[in-house]
Amino acid sequence: MPQQLEHLLNNNRRWVEEIKAKDAQIFERLAAQQNPEYLWIGCSDSRVPANEIVGLLPGEIFVHRNVANVVVHTDLNCLSVIQYAVEVLQIKHIIVCGHYGCGGVRAALQNVELGLIDNWLRHIKDVYVKHAALLDSISDPQQHEDKMCELNVIEQVLNVCHTTIVQNAWKHGQQLTIHGWVYSLADGIIRDLNVQVSSRDEISSVYRTAL
Repeated sequence: MPQQLEHLLNNNRRWVEEIKAKDAQIFERLAAQQNPEYLWIGCSDSRVPANEIVGLLPGEIFVHRNVANVVVHTDLNCLSVIQYAVEVLQIKHIIVCGHYGCGGVRAALQNVELGLIDNWLRHIKDVYVKHAALLDSISDPQQHEDKMCELNVIEQVLNVCHTTIVQNAWKHGQQLTIHGWVYSLADGIIRDLNVQVSSRDEISSVYRTAL
């Protein structure tokens, strides 16, 4: 039987050669250890590849992705990634990056039923309820959706800041900054939402300013 995914394996071999042409020892170093400075918490959307859109090579960014870049305090998968990144890898920056045109955000706004994922989207609906007055004041449908994408990122940054992992890191003097970004599918540009928190004392003021 012919290999149906042979083209992907061929792509992999070409990618290896391209990477090694720039840095012949890169895979030897990566096999020995990883030492990233960044944790990326992003959406699972295939159009938002973390490494590529910030121009980083393998080994330079630790990544966690889920539908609509949600950080939930009962999600052991996400929390385990954060803990490993903060306590073991000693990363210095956590970037929560959403994107405009997010299918998860759109589904939550439209209140459509998709099945099991509806339980996950409940977290995004909670963000809408929290900011309903602001969102309902926006009449343009596209601006309404874009603002919801931004607010979702801001809320997830807040959730990251309130994890016991990040709180303990700050308590013990670890240098760690949480950032909120939004990526545009339309032009490939990342927008900094000016949500940048580096200590427990900054959380409330940064959150108020962002809103």
